[in-house]
Amino acid sequence: MNLENIDTEKWLQLGLDYGLKILGAIVIWIIGSWVIKKILKATKKVMSIGDYDESLQKFLLNLLSWTLKIVLIIVVLGTVGVETTSFAAILAAAGLAVGLALQGSLGNFAGGVLIMIFRPFKIGDLIEAQGEVGVVKEIEIFTTRLIGRSNKEVILPNGALSNGNIVNYSTEGTRRVDLTFGVSYDSDIKKTKEVLMNVISAHPKVINDPVPTVNVLELADSSINFTVRPWCKTEDYWTVYFDVTEQTKEALDTAGIEIPYPHQVQIKK
Repeated sequence: MNLENIDTEKWLQLGLDYGLKILGAIVIWIIGSWVIKKILKATKKVMSIGDYDESLQKFLLNLLSWTLKIVLIIVVLGTVGVETTSFAAILAAAGLAVGLALQGSLGNFAGGVLIMIFRPFKIGDLIEAQGEVGVVKEIEIFTTRLIGRSNKEVILPNGALSNGNIVNYSTEGTRRVDLTFGVSYDSDIKKTKEVLMNVISAHPKVINDPVPTVNVLELADSSINFTVRPWCKTEDYWTVYFDVTEQTKEALDTAGIEIPYPHQVQIKK
């Protein structure tokens, strides 16, 4: 028996075996890549129908794409004959280490995903959260940006934001303006209510549905306090607040109704 023929047959058999494995791996890679594209395309279509936030769509699609590609690579390596158990264990250990190192960031990430999915507010809404009030400028995966008072930019971490209380002033489209005015005990209650109601009824930005109200709030130590509650669109809140305050003072003065104020009494000895 010729040794050269044996070696040749051995190498041919070895090449055939590995050649088939490599060919199979290439086929699996091509088919797997095609399947991944179809899955991503279908997922994107579902998200578009569900009206998911654009930044959330992009992030989730990238995350899904990388996850599927890693699974495909592991399958391809297994087809070639590479031991994938240790490879998967290394990936798991690396993922755990990264997760422990980025606990806070992952909390903000999870909060951002929850905000984008459940959408307690959207860009342009006026909200109050974490002790801050402002208009939502941008919703990112880790933080939310507000335009606060005096045109300040406020950056809130999404982890704390999603777990705390959120007051959205823009959801209903209208707001009630709560004002309190005090008049002297010498004033006529019915006349005072009439004057106050005329002020809010005459304001062009006060809406009639819900109906604005004027009621006696309390009998305080030195005044009868009235609560005045007109309704307006959310964007007109501060206009109505300041206008009604100013116009009420003018109307009470015109009607001869006194607004009490503290007096200093000097005692001469």
